[in-house]
Amino acid sequence: MTDKTKVIFRKWKNGTIDALFPELPASRNGHDCVAYAHVGQHGAADSHAVIWQTKPAMPDEYAALARELTGIGYALDVIKRAPRNALATRRANLA
Repeated sequence: MTDKTKVIFRKWKNGTIDALFPELPASRNGHDCVAYAHVGQHGAADSHAVIWQTKPAMPDEYAALARELTGIGYALDVIKRAPRNALATRRANLA
């Protein structure tokens, strides 16, 4: 059985959809999480800042990005909010 990766899809004012992986660390101290977008693909993001500046993406809005992610090997667990322990989980995943 493949472990699923928690993902949150967010929509920017310009219509761009980003995927945030709240439990995957993208920085040495675990503060930033991994993010993914059609343009630019993988990168780092401060999940709290992104969430404050965006709104939740609807399933029809993030469907193409979800297909792209599953096509590159992610098994997605789409969630609406970052888990309370996301920072601790990112830091634990650094080890």
